[in-house]
Amino acid sequence: FLVDMRAQLLDLRNTNEEVRGLEEDLKELLASWFDIGFLELRQIDWNSPAAVLEKLIAYEAVHEIRSWGDMKNRLASDRRCYAFFHPRMPDEPLIFVEIALTDGVAGNIQTLLDEMAPVVDATEADTAIFYSISNAQRGLAGISFGGFLIKRVVDQLTSEFEGLKNFATLSPIPGFRRWLDQQSREAAEENRDILTEIERTALAELVPEAAAAVSLPAFVALPDWQDGGELADALKEPLIRLCAEYLAEAKRKDGHALDPVGHFHLSNGARMERLNWLADISEKGLAQSAGMMINYHYRLDEIEANHEAYSGEGSIPASPMITELLKS
Repeated sequence: FLVDMRAQLLDLRNTNEEVRGLEEDLKELLASWFDIGFLELRQIDWNSPAAVLEKLIAYEAVHEIRSWGDMKNRLASDRRCYAFFHPRMPDEPLIFVEIALTDGVAGNIQTLLDEMAPVVDATEADTAIFYSISNAQRGLAGISFGGFLIKRVVDQLTSEFEGLKNFATLSPIPGFRRWLDQQSREAAEENRDILTEIERTALAELVPEAAAAVSLPAFVALPDWQDGGELADALKEPLIRLCAEYLAEAKRKDGHALDPVGHFHLSNGARMERLNWLADISEKGLAQSAGMMINYHYRLDEIEANHEAYSGEGSIPASPMITELLKS
């Protein structure tokens, strides 16, 4: 009841001071009730109660679960799904994570979620890919469970599968297109171009009608630009370069990463590992990030140092691939 009540108050908190004060008091109370020590980590599989599976479908916030067949595929023997539950809400997941056990680091979400793809022998997998983390209760917004969930799941997976060597994400980049639009507008106002001369020339040869446009989003807005061919090839270098800049250098006022997904994983000790071109060509993926996704890598021996550097100084650890992109 109180969780639902706070969810309603969140919609009203800006209406007056009394509502805001009540919402903040309720958040503090719920934070104590939902302390991590009270939560139960539970694996969800195809034999879990239908009511729980239906809630996963309803609460999935990253990659829509399109059907029961899709749901079953995400719970196959080479997949895992874990959630935190509270004893007083035994059938209500608070937050859940979906994982694929793979050979190597995955770089395309459509391939990863392909229902027709053969099932991998999980005992032969060397990599656990965290591809979706969803908060299920809006009334618990601002009460952090995600970092604890990842740590607990890593412990669970390492005890079950001795062959796992890599723990990485395949993450969306939800703020990139919005940032790109802003950068393009500012560039136009200042009479400069966010494209290099070589990049602009290559695009002008392919799309003469957009040759004079300073706005890179004008190219990305063209119908079916992502369907292979010369235009996609010409857009690849500038978009990946600018996306690396967004993820590593665009900061909030507090000095932390502007991208919310990036901030979450960097706060938990991951490092920027690899940008993946046309890794999510769904309508949502193209709208958010021009189809790009990123792997964040959880190197178990570096997590604590990465966490401290990011939390204290806003320092963002990055792989050689990312640092090279930032030099270009």
